[in-house]
Amino acid sequence: MTDRMPALYIGHGAPPLLDDPVWSGELARLAAELPRPKAVLIVSAHWESAPVSLSASQAPLVYDFGGFAPKYYQMTYETPDATALAQRIAGLMPHHEPVHQHTARGLDHGAWVPLKIMYPDADIPVLQMSLPTHDPVRLMKLGERLRPLRDEGVLVIGSGFLTHGLPFLTEWRIDAKVPGWSADFDAWAAEALARADVDELAAYTSKAPGMPYAHPTVEHYTPLFVALGAATSADEPGEQVIDGFWMGLSKRSLVLS
Repeated sequence: MTDRMPALYIGHGAPPLLDDPVWSGELARLAAELPRPKAVLIVSAHWESAPVSLSASQAPLVYDFGGFAPKYYQMTYETPDATALAQRIAGLMPHHEPVHQHTARGLDHGAWVPLKIMYPDADIPVLQMSLPTHDPVRLMKLGERLRPLRDEGVLVIGSGFLTHGLPFLTEWRIDAKVPGWSADFDAWAAEALARADVDELAAYTSKAPGMPYAHPTVEHYTPLFVALGAATSADEPGEQVIDGFWMGLSKRSLVLS
């Protein structure tokens, strides 16, 4: 019998995460402590597209970043064919919300950077799903539709960054001082996650301290709701397995049973 996989919300970092032994070590340990997935479905902050879309299986990576060392643009992550997973996901969607299957779009850095750390052998089929909306209710409904995949050995991941106020950062070092807006939003989210207070988390634009600086745009926060929807019960607190900050941004990550 296949182990039921959890659902995850993780921070993905920029490509230099691959060279950070601390955070890389945390992600690698997280993966090692999970059952081995048969496949991975990841929703990244870096692909906002409606209707729901899926990446191509075995397509070249998307290097959707600029200003980094040349080595990051030469990296690869060639995973096995994921056509069967794409067909299964399409079957889970209602007829009025068909899935668009891309023929050439590969994984962007919100997907391949963390997965390259978590599953470095690239021997697990991977698909990326677009983020079709930022409405927490709709995203949780999407997560609910994906929930059966967990019983089939599929690891469902929402990949973002719990704070992402890039325009307001003044230091570009991994150990940069944490801005007050980042620390305040992180503390608020940690408490709400510990209470499994989905209503509070969904009301972040009006309830969370540090806004709008923590999320001048919200695409790095909202993948959380896909993971919450895919959880067995969003009313049960998940395990906050990674915390702390990276370049002043919260890397808090969550495992949901």
